[in-house]
Amino acid sequence: MMEDRDEPQRVDGGTGTEAEVATAEVERLRADLVRLAAEFDNYRKAIAREREILREKAWDEAACALLPVYDALQRALAAHTGEEGELRHALAQLMGLVEEALRRLGCEGYDSVGKAFDPLYHEALLAEESEVEKNVILAEFERGFTRNGRVVRPAKVKVSLGRGGVTT
Repeated sequence: MMEDRDEPQRVDGGTGTEAEVATAEVERLRADLVRLAAEFDNYRKAIAREREILREKAWDEAACALLPVYDALQRALAAHTGEEGELRHALAQLMGLVEEALRRLGCEGYDSVGKAFDPLYHEALLAEESEVEKNVILAEFERGFTRNGRVVRPAKVKVSLGRGGVTT
């Protein structure tokens, strides 16, 4: 038979005074209240953590949505290098706006050429034999970006195999 927790309970099998029963009941209710308060506090903290994770994910997705625009403008500016026309000026202005939007989202690009290959920050698309030491980045095809210390897009790079071109 299950006990009903809302009913006062005798702690000593029914031989205690009413004051002892009431004190025991108050202590039981106090313990239940402390437990419920702790559970609610844990729930509140878990919801706050989840909300922060979702907020960060939304900011990351917004930054990632702008990166193809950044890449396209970068290629367009490279195609018009050396020109001094209205088109180049307009492309440069657009590039400035996109870079500012990425900065406001907390997104920063990082340089890779000449640095050691790190799989957390780089995605190797090509590897070739060169006079440069093994696992050093020779070229960058697409710039990598971080946001709040986390990589939102790794740089796409070409890596040196060193002299002899032997992979291990």
